[in-house]
Parts: sequence; C-alpha cells; structure tokens
Amino acid sequence: MASGKEIRGKIKSVENTKKITKAMEMVAASKMRKAQERMRAARPYADKIRSLAANLSQATPEYKHAFMVPNDAAKPAGFIVVTTDKGLCGGMNTNVLRAVTLKLKALESQGVKAQAVAIGNKGLGFLNRIGAQVISHATQLGDKPQLDKLIGPVKTLLDAYAAGQLSTVYVCYTRFINTMKQEPMVQQLLPLSAGSLAINAPTAGQPQHGWDYLYEPDAPSVIDELLVRYIEALVYQAVAENMASEQSARMVAMKSATDNAGSVIGELKLVYNKTRQAAITKELSEIVAGAAAV
Repeated sequence: MASGKEIRGKIKSVENTKKITKAMEMVAASKMRKAQERMRAARPYADKIRSLAANLSQATPEYKHAFMVPNDAAKPAGFIVVTTDKGLCGGMNTNVLRAVTLKLKALESQGVKAQAVAIGNKGLGFLNRIGAQVISHATQLGDKPQLDKLIGPVKTLLDAYAAGQLSTVYVCYTRFINTMKQEPMVQQLLPLSAGSLAINAPTAGQPQHGWDYLYEPDAPSVIDELLVRYIEALVYQAVAENMASEQSARMVAMKSATDNAGSVIGELKLVYNKTRQAAITKELSEIVAGAAAV
C-alpha cells in the first residue's frame, strides 16, 4: 500500500488537473456561444444565395456553368476535409475522419483516386499518415473563420473541377446540431444539381413560378460569379459549423474530465484515510504491546 505522503501528492496532482479542466470548460463555453452566433449569422446569407443561384439556373437553362456539368466518373475525386487545429474535443475529429476513410475506401474499390485539401491540423496530419495526396491546406485559423484564408486552398480544387480534372468534390466536416450532439458529414459539393440548389421544392398542385432577370453585363458572367460565391459560402458555413461543434465538444469533454477528476479525488481521499487509520492503529498496537512487555 502506498504511503500517506504519496497519496497526498496524487491528490494534489489531480486537484491541479481538475482546476485546468474546469478553466478550459469555462473558456470553451464562452467561445461556444460566440461560435454559435457566428454560425447562425452565416446561415441567412447561405440560404439566400442558394435560392438566387437556383432561380438563375432555372431562368437560363441554355447556359450551364462548369460546376453544374458532371465529369467523367473515372477521374480522381476531390475532398475538402475540415477538422480542428487543437485536440481535447472528444471524438469529434475521430468521427469525421472515420467517415472520410470509409468514403475513400469506397472510391478506391471503384478504382477512383482522391486528392484532398486539409483545413485544420488534425485533418492534415491524418491525411499525411494514410498517404493521401494533399494538394493544399489551411491551418491555424483561430477562433473565427476568415474567408480569405479559405479561398486559396479551396480554389485549387474548384479550378481543377472546372478544368475537367476531377469527377466530384466532397466537403467533410462536423455539423452542429446542439450542444450535446454533433454529426459528421460527407456532402457532395460538385457537381451542383438542381436538387442541391433548391431549398423548398414545389409540392404537387403548387404552381411553379418563372423567373425573368435582366443581366449586366451578361448571363454567363453573372452566373459564373454567383456560383463561385455560392461554393465559397458553403465552405465557409462548413468551417463555421465545425468550429461551433469543436467548442461544444471541448466543453462537454472538459466537463466530463472535471467530473472524473472529482471522483478520483474522492477515491484517493478514502484510500488516504484508510492508510492513515491503519498507521494509527499500528502505532497504538505497538505502544500497547510495549507497555505489556514492561
């Protein structure tokens, strides 16, 4: 059995760890509220630009942007893998990277190779370990996503698809549902389809409205620019959702660590009291035995 001094040292160590995890829990809770507000603020813009892109694509059926034209399925697929820069957020990164691995294996079984863009240190390290072809990456994004840091790496995949070098492009991230639940997502980003653009499809018997737009300078220029902005909005929204999920998962993980530290401290104090009582009993027994011998 460990001595009382060793047990006191363990208790002190666990108490210090508990203070750290409690502080990290409070910091994550503060950042989580800001991340959720930022994520919800970006949703109206994403919904509006999606609606506008859908209306424009229906109003000009004679022109198809490169993002809406399917390419040969035998060509490589592109992946935008969004993870966190830091750890201590439970199994969040593990879940999304597991989903990416399953998708990569499914494509490999069909003879399709993959190229990836990593957003976040954890995803970059994982893709390098499995030997995936990483053509660009963005790390150290901080607590607030900035579009100018995301456009460069993502544009490499978009340009490759527009040039006909990729068959599909997927975006992989963790979708924020609520504080206790986050869901890993692997969504097809390109090619765009009418179903992915439409927010609310008209029901049976409901009239379909036609749209008539005036373009300046011309329809191809407007649609090209709008669809690029739409893809950028989707990527930004994915990163914002991932950051909100990160802070929520970290807060829950740190709360669990703090509670476990409290349980460990209670168990160690119980062992310490037993050890101390045993030492006192032993000393009393020695005193009584010495007195009896005299």
